[in-house]
Amino acid sequence: MRGSALSGPPTLSDFVGVIPLEFPVLPAVGILLAAGYLAGAIRLWKAGRRWPVWRSVSFLLGCIALAAVTGLGVEAYGYALFSVFMFQQLTLMMAIPPLLVLGSPGTLLLRATPHRGVGRVMLRAAHGGLRSRAAQWVLSPWVALPVYLSAFYGLYLVNLADPILANPLGHIALEIGFLIAGIVFTIPVLSDDPLPVRMSEGARALDVFVETALHAFFGVFLMVAPSLLISSFEASSLTLGIDPLADQQVAGGLAWSYGEAPTLLMLMFAMHRWFRVSTARDAADARYADVHGDPELDAYNSYLTSLRRKGDGNV
Repeated sequence: MRGSALSGPPTLSDFVGVIPLEFPVLPAVGILLAAGYLAGAIRLWKAGRRWPVWRSVSFLLGCIALAAVTGLGVEAYGYALFSVFMFQQLTLMMAIPPLLVLGSPGTLLLRATPHRGVGRVMLRAAHGGLRSRAAQWVLSPWVALPVYLSAFYGLYLVNLADPILANPLGHIALEIGFLIAGIVFTIPVLSDDPLPVRMSEGARALDVFVETALHAFFGVFLMVAPSLLISSFEASSLTLGIDPLADQQVAGGLAWSYGEAPTLLMLMFAMHRWFRVSTARDAADARYADVHGDPELDAYNSYLTSLRRKGDGNV
């Protein structure tokens, strides 16, 4: 269903209504991911092995959000209004990836996959992917952050969106790209899965902080822009009786407000984990020092003792 088939401004019922889709790619992906994840979690639970329920809930919520934002009525209006398209982009890049990543699907895959037959082939492929240079390159912050930000600044300020959206499959291609960019950025920051590149807790927090500031600036830029940055939605917006420039300002407001909420939560989570890891490390160092002593402290005490002896000798 294309934006041209719509007859008026959207209502809440229009957004949540079920519509026929020509290419239901991402809704199908969401359903398949949910089914595969549930199969792995149930396999562990039946075997008496623990798997956190909260991780399962997080991943399934991400799958539901993925199917909803690309499969319900919001998808139809995403073809017609820039504000709705921006809502889809923000959800696919900022809300869904943290839910999926916190579900630790990689760890579940390694634990639940059988070590024989097809499962053994899958495990070998997963381990090979983790050790590959391509994975190290893709998940490095020098790649993930620029790709993430280019989905905003590069797409709209360099006017790449209009040529892509002119293609019949351009809308779906951008949705897939948004989801991949969000996942690539989120994995190094939030994932507890085995990774080829492991960022320090401080680097994770800094990564999210930089993205939050640059993303907020992009939202404000959209809100104050005096002209349209993208023309693909101009005709359809006018058909729906909505001013395209006002719609662009709504899109900027979404980028500044709704888009900032998930990244701020990610920043809080990264800071909390940084504090927790630092506290645990300090406690472990203290226990080790109690048993084995502290070499630096022992050396300093020896130095003080030698000074005291020299002082006594001079007297």
